[in-house]
Amino acid sequence: MLLYDTRYRSVTIQIVFLMLFMGAIAWLVDNTITNLAALNKNFSFDFLWESAGYDINQTLIEYDNQMSHGRAMFVGLLNTLLVAVLGCALATVVGVLAGMLRLSKNWLTARLLAVYVEVFRNIPTLLWILIFFAIMTEATPSPREFRGDDPAASMLLGDAVAISNRGVYIPAVEFARGLGTLNLHYFNISLNALAVIGVIALSFYANGRLLAHATRVQNATGVRPVTWWKSVLLLVTPLLVMLYALDAGLDYPALRGFNFGGGTHLRNSLIALTLGLGIYTGAFVAEIVRSGILAVSRGQSEAAAALGLKPNLTMRLVILPQALRIIIPPLISQYLNLTKNTSLALAVGYMDLRSTLGGITINQTGRELEGMMLLMLIYLIISLLISGAMNVYNSRIKLKER
Repeated sequence: MLLYDTRYRSVTIQIVFLMLFMGAIAWLVDNTITNLAALNKNFSFDFLWESAGYDINQTLIEYDNQMSHGRAMFVGLLNTLLVAVLGCALATVVGVLAGMLRLSKNWLTARLLAVYVEVFRNIPTLLWILIFFAIMTEATPSPREFRGDDPAASMLLGDAVAISNRGVYIPAVEFARGLGTLNLHYFNISLNALAVIGVIALSFYANGRLLAHATRVQNATGVRPVTWWKSVLLLVTPLLVMLYALDAGLDYPALRGFNFGGGTHLRNSLIALTLGLGIYTGAFVAEIVRSGILAVSRGQSEAAAALGLKPNLTMRLVILPQALRIIIPPLISQYLNLTKNTSLALAVGYMDLRSTLGGITINQTGRELEGMMLLMLIYLIISLLISGAMNVYNSRIKLKER
């Protein structure tokens, strides 16, 4: 009956396959334990609390080589997230602009963007990262060329930015009045930075409420109130007041000895990795945006033109909001691919999660299994968070039927 009765056959087959799958997992675990025992190894994550003993060339939080492997792993994770965020932002901006310009009626503009898309997406990501890294290290001047009465190289933007073969140096914000730091045991958070971020977030929230109110007024009366000057005040004034209260200033980079000091140092490896991943992924995003725009009925743009909307307003208010419902699902995949491709950072010496936990830590401790399991788990969690956030956004903008 379990095999020949159609009411039970599917359940029987599923139970059999589930038992086979569980048996395969049990065999794999037993085989792993046996092999570890043969090598006189146990399964443990105690190595995360041992001293790392190696330096990391770029850190977003305090770190030295006497700290633990767990600390080094966390520093590498922050470096990975930094590249992922910068790369996704760059890919979005480049992709949206390129996707819209590919539909331009200007023949030259459309063809140039088509060349960009075809060239960048048909050459491996690693090669673009290496090309950008070579440009940053070989085609830029050394710090000593900025020295002397008649230097061969000069700083940009009023001696505020220096581009050299050791990286890019930009001004850093510093506060004369300090609010202290918040100690979270594993790392410290500047209360000054937290206050500035909080003010910015509240400004954007207040501006969103203002725009929502303007939309309600427009729906009720047919006339949208002027809000641009109110938006400017809400977005700019609180931030300026906070910066003035904290006596904020800029620390400019300057040539000190054989290298630049002061300001913020952006390493060539970080810049090359961000440009390589962002511009490469931007080529795919451009095609996604272009296909999403083309999927919107032509009657929508014709109706907008009949109402007197200009082409730029038609694109921003009519076409793109409808195209987003088509663009977002494949865009999620591109963000996930970019995040996982940050592991290519090893090729240019950028110390990310793959280089710290998946590289030096594993080599020093001999904990290959534990290290790789942690590495896969972290990448899985990051990917699920990105996918979940984008799915929430997609559910908010999707067409809702009544």
